[in-house]
Parts: sequence; C-alpha cells; structure tokens
Amino acid sequence: MAEHVDSNQLNDDVRYRFEYLSKFLSFTSDDITMLNDFALILSPRIPVITDTVYRKLFSFDITKHYFIMRNHDFDHSSTSHEKNLTLESAQMTFRKDMLSKYLKRIFTEKEWNDTFLQYLFQIGRIHTNQAGLTSINVDYIHINALLGYLESSLIEIILNAENLDEITKRAMILAINKLFWIQNDFFSMNFLAESKNNSSARDKNIKTPPSCCLLS
Repeated sequence: MAEHVDSNQLNDDVRYRFEYLSKFLSFTSDDITMLNDFALILSPRIPVITDTVYRKLFSFDITKHYFIMRNHDFDHSSTSHEKNLTLESAQMTFRKDMLSKYLKRIFTEKEWNDTFLQYLFQIGRIHTNQAGLTSINVDYIHINALLGYLESSLIEIILNAENLDEITKRAMILAINKLFWIQNDFFSMNFLAESKNNSSARDKNIKTPPSCCLLS
C-alpha cells in the first residue's frame, strides 16, 4: 500500500518535506556520517574550493553582475562598478567567507534537526525576493548551475583521494549527491513560492476587457 503524502503540508512544512525527500532518496544517518567523515578531507581544501567557485562565477558576465549588489549584512565599502570588481574586492572576501561557513556547516552537522533544516531552507530563501532586506534575488538557473559545479568539484576531491577505499568513496559520493539534491529542493521550494506570489500579484492587476470590445 502506497504511503500517503499530504501535498499541502509538503509545500508548507520544511520538516515534513525533508522527511519525504529523505525517504525517497534513502538519505539516512549513515549518509550524515559519510558527510562528517568527508568534512575532515574537505576542511583544509575549503579556501581553494571557494576561490575556484568564485572564479567560475566570474567567468560569466551574467553571474559576475550579481556581486555588485550589496549584501544586507555587509558593512564595509564595496565596488559599485563591475569592471573594478576582482576576487580580492571586499565584497568578494565577504562572500568567500560566507561560502566557507556554509560548507563547514553542511558537512559537519551531526543532527539534522529543525534548526538545521531551517538553515538549509533560509539559504534558499535569501536567494529569492521573499526574504525582505536580506534578499539577494538570483535567477534559479544560476543557482542550479552553481550547485552542480560545486558538487562536481567535491566529488573530484573524493575520486582523487588516495587514502580512501572504493567502498568509502562510493558511500561519500552518494551522500554528497543526496545532500545537494535536498539543498536544491529547498531552493526550488522558495523559487516556486516566489513565482506563485508574483503570479498572484499580476493576476490582481489584470483587468478582463468586456466581451463587447473583443471585435470592435
């Protein structure tokens, strides 16, 4: 007998959504252990990873442009012209630090409790227009591409690790894959909510013309 899933609760309850995803993806405590073990390998490489990620984002004008936008909690002077923006600019150092903290947390978290799930959810939320002053408002295609690039970079680290046996490598890669699908879903959850809210706002402003005018 198929397990019932409440579609309304699925779209409104982060914990309920995670439990559905974890069952569907077979994401278990063993995967969390693998993520924690990988953190020991990743930790000394995080500065290189963050630099590589932002070099990739700088290689396209459409993604580099987002870094001109000022973060709400960034309280230093920033470059306002894209041509003057470099990977060493103050706002880029700030963003590298934020990415470093993100990577450390998602791989070292030992208990995926409600607080941590809200953290993953809010990471998605601030990249839409739904988070008020903290919103960054990035188009979803760039988020999707970034998560794919980041996951590939981390998997490459595992594949090149000489001190891991093949069984451990496989388990770590599967755990990372599940992690990023879950994170990506929390992004999409927020982007879909944004799209729904925008559609509702547009519908309120649309006036249907009277039928007598259609052929006049």
